[in-house]
Amino acid sequence: RELLPPWLVIIAGLTGIVLLCVSTKDVPNVFGVFQYGIVLDAGPSRTILFIYQWTTTKANKTGVIRECSSCPVQGPGVSSYSDSPEKVGKILEPCLNWAQKEIPAEQHSQTPLYLGATASMRQLNLTHPILSDGLLAALTVALKASPFDLQGAQILPSPDEEAFNWVAVNYVLEKFFKYDWRGQLVPSGKGMAGILSVGGTSTQLTSKVEENQAPKEGVRLQLYGQTHNVYTHHCPCLGTDQLRSRLLSMLIQ
Repeated sequence: RELLPPWLVIIAGLTGIVLLCVSTKDVPNVFGVFQYGIVLDAGPSRTILFIYQWTTTKANKTGVIRECSSCPVQGPGVSSYSDSPEKVGKILEPCLNWAQKEIPAEQHSQTPLYLGATASMRQLNLTHPILSDGLLAALTVALKASPFDLQGAQILPSPDEEAFNWVAVNYVLEKFFKYDWRGQLVPSGKGMAGILSVGGTSTQLTSKVEENQAPKEGVRLQLYGQTHNVYTHHCPCLGTDQLRSRLLSMLIQ
């Protein structure tokens, strides 16, 4: 009963890795031990604001982060506001104000802020691109009004989202690095895990492939001193909704 739901672990990890992969400048740690970053994970059903922190310590030029706290945004996912984009900024205000209290005021302007939207916004962009663009513009305006350093608000392509999922799982499993008995960061020496992500409409299998097998549509990542070619194989119509429909059809027959 005390275990966290798997989807919550994936979302938390995903948003952290989004922060790792966003192009941010290295800021001298002049205000204290920790630096901070904010990620808004704009999913299909809801949006969650995550605060991450790290020190200047890096493992082969990549930061070592941890999640500090999170704030669920009240209301449905941002794509639900496509017909009234002026309202989307209002729903973000409580969590943005909360973040200002969580992060020291002298670090607000140095704190990167990033919003990544996923499946529902991808669908909206395909069916109603004008509405999608208007909604992203409204989100950008609202986020720029905060004191944080906005790095971008964008729709994540499906291969990128699955690659971030892959990184998140391997990060949690300590596949990239580990701490030795002296407390020093060292390569883990473990093989990378693949992940099977089952969604509502499709299933994705994501894994690392060798350099000579890397397809053009894969994602190339440089993390912790190593290059990883990550490829996702999509299985459409094999999501939970389709499987449930097939099961109901069999029962009816």
